[in-house]
Formats: sequence, C-alpha cells, structure tokens
Amino acid sequence: MDWKIFLTTFGMIFLAELGDKTQLAAISMVTETKTPFTVFMGAMAAFGVITFIGVLIGGVLTRVVPQVYIRIGAGSLFIVIGILIVTGMFK
Repeated sequence: MDWKIFLTTFGMIFLAELGDKTQLAAISMVTETKTPFTVFMGAMAAFGVITFIGVLIGGVLTRVVPQVYIRIGAGSLFIVIGILIVTGMFK
C-alpha cells in the first residue's frame, strides 16, 4: 500500500466531508433513533458503496478520457454547483 496516497486521500475526503449534509443526516438519525452504533454502521456502509462506485467509474473513465479533461470537468462542475447553491437555484 502506498501510504502517501492513502493519507492524501484520507485528508482530502475528511476535510471535504466535514460538516456536509451526510454528517448532518447522521446527527439527525442518532437524535431520532438513539442508536449511534447502528447509524454509524449504516453510514459507513453507504459511504463505502458510494466510494466504491466512484472508484470504479474513475478507473473506467481514466482509460477513456485524459486526466486533464477529468480535472477540468470536475473543477467546472464544482464551480457551477457552488454558483447554483449561492444563488439559491440548487438546494
């Protein structure tokens, strides 16, 4: 295992997900159900499946599309979504 890639990925995902809707949903579920371990396990399973799908798509996509275009597309998409959120058009 390449620990540099592992730690970089961990850091990026950790910071990106800190305080997002998923975390707020988990907090809400725990307050409703009073079962933190079950909510934790459900959230981890869901995040694992979503991440696995993203890794699969990324693996296939990089075989077809050059990395520079993937980065430009992802960056552009983040900017567009950010603008839509700020203007209230995307909630």
